[in-house]
Amino acid sequence: MNMHEKLVAVNDGWVKQGIDNQIMDSGSRFYGGVADPDNGVAWPTHMGTPTFMALWACSLVDESSNYYHDEQLLRRLELAAAFIVREQHEDGTISPGWTNMHSPPDTAFAVVGLAQLLELLVKHEWAALERARADIRKFLERSAPALLTGGCHTPNHRWVLTAALAFLHRLTGNAELIARADQWLAEGMDCTEDGEWTERSNGIYNGVSDVMLFHAAELLGRPELLEPVRRNLRMMAYLIHPDGEVVTDYSGRQDFGQLFDMSSYALVSSLMAHRDQNPLFAALAELGIKALNHPGPIPNNVLLGFLLHPELREPGVESGSLPDHYRVVINGKFNRQHYLNQMESAGHGGKIYHSRLHPEFGAPVARQWDGRTSVTVMAETNSFFALRHGAARLLGVQVSSSFEPGFIKMNDMEQLESGFVLKGTESKGYYGPIPTDRLPEIASNAVSPWYLLPHQLREVTHLQQHDVRIELIETPDGWRLRVQCDKPDVLLTQISFVFGKEGQLAGGERASAETGTQFWKAGTVKFTAGEDWIEMDGGAHEHWAKSIRGAAFPVDCQTLVVNVLTPYDRTFHIRLSPSDDNRTSGQ
Repeated sequence: MNMHEKLVAVNDGWVKQGIDNQIMDSGSRFYGGVADPDNGVAWPTHMGTPTFMALWACSLVDESSNYYHDEQLLRRLELAAAFIVREQHEDGTISPGWTNMHSPPDTAFAVVGLAQLLELLVKHEWAALERARADIRKFLERSAPALLTGGCHTPNHRWVLTAALAFLHRLTGNAELIARADQWLAEGMDCTEDGEWTERSNGIYNGVSDVMLFHAAELLGRPELLEPVRRNLRMMAYLIHPDGEVVTDYSGRQDFGQLFDMSSYALVSSLMAHRDQNPLFAALAELGIKALNHPGPIPNNVLLGFLLHPELREPGVESGSLPDHYRVVINGKFNRQHYLNQMESAGHGGKIYHSRLHPEFGAPVARQWDGRTSVTVMAETNSFFALRHGAARLLGVQVSSSFEPGFIKMNDMEQLESGFVLKGTESKGYYGPIPTDRLPEIASNAVSPWYLLPHQLREVTHLQQHDVRIELIETPDGWRLRVQCDKPDVLLTQISFVFGKEGQLAGGERASAETGTQFWKAGTVKFTAGEDWIEMDGGAHEHWAKSIRGAAFPVDCQTLVVNVLTPYDRTFHIRLSPSDDNRTSGQ
């Protein structure tokens, strides 16, 4: 089965789910929409009803589909198109009721997908499609005012809006749409030299930024917009585990620690492979399509992209090999501090509304892959170390303390010949009285609310600093982890080891703590999954706290908690089961 055949088969497989969930009660406000299986509500958003519209339309126009020119399915498409027009507000926006109301960026996501869908339906000369075409065109034209004036929440939204504006310009010819796109593009690209986007979201938003900028580059005639796309795709080649799972251990968005594969990169990798004749991009595309079990939401529907770009059906370049034995540091040369030092001069005072500033942007991430072992060492995230060894998964190692309180993020990473040193520093002080001559008038009134005082004028007193040092050294049979803090005052500290739920823990002196967690007091513990195992020693139990405030552990994992008090200097030996070669030779 070639790539196109697989895409059609997968697409056909999802057609019925949409049919089954479409609301066919003509008296319902959601008539024609496809109900979300989680809440029973039909949404006009890019991952809601429009996604099924794309699935249905692709099957209707592809001669190899089992639903080619199926008139009943065509009627379903017409009802869905009428639904999204009804759900569109007078200002041109849509509202995903679980998060954003009258949302320009959510409208833009839908526009990018529906514009491609309309192009597909217009190219297919079947008069019966005209009713659906007309409603989709109506939705797109009515969205223009919202995108001409609307804003965003997150960094990637800017590129979604840019792509949507470019698509609408092609549809309407309105030059104001290009001017608005220029305003977003004038903010510059938020991508490091090694290809890391602001949100560090390998599972979701990297791919969003990539595919949106591809569309923008093509539609606006600005090939320079493809440079960050290339950098990100090259980076992603080092952020894949041996089983094809994407590294999400340090994401700044909702894909953090969740399971994702490369399918969301399949379309943009295919397009870039063809454009650049690049074997690495072709390999990424091949991996993405191999993992694909859903064509994707409408803006990034892979079959829709292939039908609009028939040249993708025949590989224009032979697929290369993805790296499978390496040790790299992403952003190792990025001068992050140079940018952080300028934050105060930006004038926002460290505040941003309905979003985050993402100061962790550009923090170093080390990746190592050797055989069946995949290692990630991370700065500026709750976990600093993750290890996959075959089926055995150590999802994260964390340090939390009562100083802030919460997880301690490692701010700096230094690469050694055989490992890494990470350092995390926290500061916390107290705040003196506001100088009398700078107090507001309200301070002398009968009531002086705390929130009306100029707290930024308070002098810092008794400033305290908390420093943690991590040393990770690779050994012949695994890793040696040393965690140190020389603060003489007593601080409650926990070192936690988070394992996947698929394996079994055995050995050592352990006791129940909170749900999903156990105290690891002493002895050697072994985590086993299939034939693979991870064995560790170094447990301790110097205090009784079950958890540290502000440091929540995942409930769907198995977490070992080591309780220590400052000062401490703890060493953990992490040993791995022999590789396949060693197992075979030992038999």
